[in-house]
Amino acid sequence: GIRGVTVSDVRGLGAQGGALERHAGSEFSEDKFVTKIKMEVVVSADQVELVIDTVLEEARTGEIGDGKIFVIPVADVIRVRTGERGLQAERMVGGRADILSSTT
Repeated sequence: GIRGVTVSDVRGLGAQGGALERHAGSEFSEDKFVTKIKMEVVVSADQVELVIDTVLEEARTGEIGDGKIFVIPVADVIRVRTGERGLQAERMVGGRADILSSTT
C-alpha cells in the first residue's frame, strides 16, 4: 500500500565516528563523515506502525550503523502542478490503488 519511497545517498556522523586510515604508522581522517543511505517514506497514520515494524524486521543487524527511524507528522501535501492540497494532492491517479480497483 505504500506508493512512494525516496532513497538518497548521504554522508553523516554518528556512533561509528567516521573511518580512520593509517599511513606510515600514523592515523588520520580526511573526512569524518560516513556514507549512509537515507530512506524517506510518507504514509498515512494507520500505516506508520506496520512500516516501522517492517523496517525493523528487514534492516536490523544488531550492529552499530543499523540506523534510526524518525517519525515526523506531515502538516500538508500540495501538488505543485495543480495546486491541490490534502488528500486530493496525495492521491496518485493511475497508481497502484487505481490499477487494483479496475481489475476487480
